Amino acid sequence: MKTVPFSFDLRSPDFIPSTYDNHIKRTLSAMKGQYLDQQAYNQLLARDDALLYEVYEIKRPKVAGELLHGISIVHPGKVGDEYFMTKGHFHTVLDTAEIYYCQKGQGYMVMETPEGDWAVEPLFPGRVLYVLPRWAHRSVNTSAGEDLVTFFVYPGNSGHDYGTIEAQGFRKLVIECDGQPAIIDNPRWYQPGRRYSQERLSQPENR
Repeated sequence: MKTVPFSFDLRSPDFIPSTYDNHIKRTLSAMKGQYLDQQAYNQLLARDDALLYEVYEIKRPKVAGELLHGISIVHPGKVGDEYFMTKGHFHTVLDTAEIYYCQKGQGYMVMETPEGDWAVEPLFPGRVLYVLPRWAHRSVNTSAGEDLVTFFVYPGNSGHDYGTIEAQGFRKLVIECDGQPAIIDNPRWYQPGRRYSQERLSQPENR
């Protein structure tokens, strides 16, 4: 961990930081219970514990005043009709925000609050997303064959609450429907047998 001001490079095609402190790999087995089609999940896992996403962290002290940051890379693929995605999290200190800057690929950020508000925002190169305090967030890669790469920054004392999401997932899911991304209700949040509401998502565009 550096004790003087520092810089690093983020260059195409992969945008892996020229220097980093930690490399996290999340495979399919780490996403147990998060995908809607559990049969498709089990079949895919039986063939291969695929690498879904990676995080390159530049570590800083986990205290107020510091900014933790790094690169998230979500690989392309699907489990059934549902795209590869990150685990997603609230911050342990709920009233902290996070910034994402998309550098490569196409996708969405799925977000929600404990009170029930939700939002889904497109990600594409050059897009900056400000995730407000109290909003859980998950990256979803809807690219056909390209990584979704984002640079993230959040307060050093934020922490991560993965357990709340692991218990029942997000309220909304992003799936492929007729070749296009669509958002549906997560039935784990609703009465059994209730029909999904479904909303087409506009395609992200490079701008």
